[in-house]
Amino acid sequence: MDKIQAEKRIMELKAVLWENSRRYYVENAPVISDFEYDHLMKELEALEAEWPEFLTPDSPTQRVGSDITRGFAQFPHKYPMLSLGNTYNISEIEEFADRASRTLGGGFTYCCELKFDGTAICLTYRHGMLYRALTRGDGVVGDDVTVNARQIPSIPQKLSGEGWPEEFEIRGEILMPYEAFDRLNAEREDTGEMPFANPRNAASGSLKLQDPAEVSHRGLICTLYHIPGDGLGAATHDEALRKAASWGLPVSDKRRLCKDIDGIEAFISEWDEARHALPFATDGIVIKINEIASQLALGYTSKFPRWAVAYKFKAEQALTRLLSISYQVGRTGAVTPVANLDPVQLAGTTVMRATLNNEDFIRELDIRIGDMLYVEKGGEIIPKITGVEESARESGTEIPPFPKVCPDCGTPLVKPEGEARWFCPNQDGCPSQIKGKLIHFCGRKAMDILAGDATVDQLFNLGLVRTPADFYDLKKYQLVSLEGWKDRAAERFLESLEASRKVTFDHVLFALGIRYVGETTAREIARHFGTVDAIAAAGKEQLLEVSDVGEVIAESVYQYFRDEEHLRDVERLRAAGLQLEMAAAEEPASDALQGKTIVVSGNFSISREAMKALIERHGGRPGGSVSGRTDYLLAGEKAGPEKLRKAAQLGVQVISEEEFYAMIPSERAQKEEEPVQLTLF
Repeated sequence: MDKIQAEKRIMELKAVLWENSRRYYVENAPVISDFEYDHLMKELEALEAEWPEFLTPDSPTQRVGSDITRGFAQFPHKYPMLSLGNTYNISEIEEFADRASRTLGGGFTYCCELKFDGTAICLTYRHGMLYRALTRGDGVVGDDVTVNARQIPSIPQKLSGEGWPEEFEIRGEILMPYEAFDRLNAEREDTGEMPFANPRNAASGSLKLQDPAEVSHRGLICTLYHIPGDGLGAATHDEALRKAASWGLPVSDKRRLCKDIDGIEAFISEWDEARHALPFATDGIVIKINEIASQLALGYTSKFPRWAVAYKFKAEQALTRLLSISYQVGRTGAVTPVANLDPVQLAGTTVMRATLNNEDFIRELDIRIGDMLYVEKGGEIIPKITGVEESARESGTEIPPFPKVCPDCGTPLVKPEGEARWFCPNQDGCPSQIKGKLIHFCGRKAMDILAGDATVDQLFNLGLVRTPADFYDLKKYQLVSLEGWKDRAAERFLESLEASRKVTFDHVLFALGIRYVGETTAREIARHFGTVDAIAAAGKEQLLEVSDVGEVIAESVYQYFRDEEHLRDVERLRAAGLQLEMAAAEEPASDALQGKTIVVSGNFSISREAMKALIERHGGRPGGSVSGRTDYLLAGEKAGPEKLRKAAQLGVQVISEEEFYAMIPSERAQKEEEPVQLTLF
């Protein structure tokens, strides 16, 4: 793979992972399995390691998924809520144990626990009373769902016992038991609503309801498993959990202390069978170093604690017949084959469809219509095909030919060199691609318009919307005449359209859906050129001058603005009042950091986004990764060890938060107790 191919694949992987992170965390409607998502993430990590010049701060490998939602106040986490590194391979658990032994030299144990398949929650108690409940959010700030958390019976409003600190955090998972899940889906089907795909999505969606009374009817439960910080002064993780349990907190009792890898493997093996008898979903085992001092010694990466790892159970498998293959067209034009199956029970649900990935996948497995296929539910959510039972194959069958034309618009398909997938090149005329781009335009990180998949599908099918500019021509009388629309729904939609006119130019540029242009790249291009007209007039060489823009992105942006239809759409958006140039720069607070590139790592008294804004306000530039061009590494509490090592290696000066403030005129951002008002890029 050469440099251009690597850049192209990295951009594709980022786009796929960003989109599926949104579907998982925000919409609670994943379309790929955990296994497939993890596989794509590992591929991206490997490519970024081989081609570090394409590693950007907003890469999915550098950030946890975000569940931040409109309608909730956001507050910062005292300690970042990180993800866990995970594996499906027991040998990688053995490697984890070996690394810990080499680093710590012995004298530690492991605490093994169930990995609950729900939605993360962080509870803060003050003076023995529940003070605040935050979702994971983006790991730095979370949505305040305290009112809803108070409706969950297993979360105590007041602690019992004695000895609890004046204030502490405890984290865990909000779950929906199978019984409550089945009841909820039956109710939704009765009222014509789309049922939830699984209990995890149902739990997440329920926790974000605007009506607390409805939350109380959803049957949610809470289980807690981690106390960040000093662990309540306990010497071990297990001791801290036992203290929390003594105060009436719903700490999981499904855990065991293990001395070595043999004990860990025995615990995994035991629960791989026993989990099927549990009343709620669990998808693996979490292995943690038990001693708090050892945890601190091992530290963290930018996304994961080094002292914990998750082992995910292998997916359940079933054998069923392939009835036919249909083909779906995605937003980028990629055509994905889908297997239509003889219905089969798998992991508690009826499976009728499964992805076949691409033409090469079908040929590699030698899949034919009528074959008996092995189906798995990776992550127990989305089914996938893993093999063929050739002994059951009927004679005379052949591999079905892949379509030569788009199944949606009839355009001849193309297969770019080095690609595994076929694409429909009719990007501005293919209905599936158009709808995908409209959904992207409305997204929270783009224009933040209240229109999801179903709304876009309805408006498109009725001929009301074909391009993003068409949204701004819609009138209330048109909306209320449509099925499912009431006055308030139409008003809220139109209010969100009005608010989108104030969305900054960098977000508008991202919303246009130019291939390979992610949020960070859109921001860099917008800042570099200042106006959409300057971007449209730029040649490839000028585009390559922008930070984070390589050959693939430059070509994509250049070609986008050579298309007459795209230029007409931009003019209509201008007429609709959208921001197509950067606002006049805020008067700098000072030039104290003029020309300085500062990389931010760790936790501070304010959010990292606010810290980066401070750097810019005083003339500096926030950097994404430590390099020879970095002037300072601003290291907060639990700064990334890799960044610290790189800084030492390159001779980059490391400064603390207090040293940073000493470099600029006295200025502090808003206090922790105030809701964080920020735009997440």
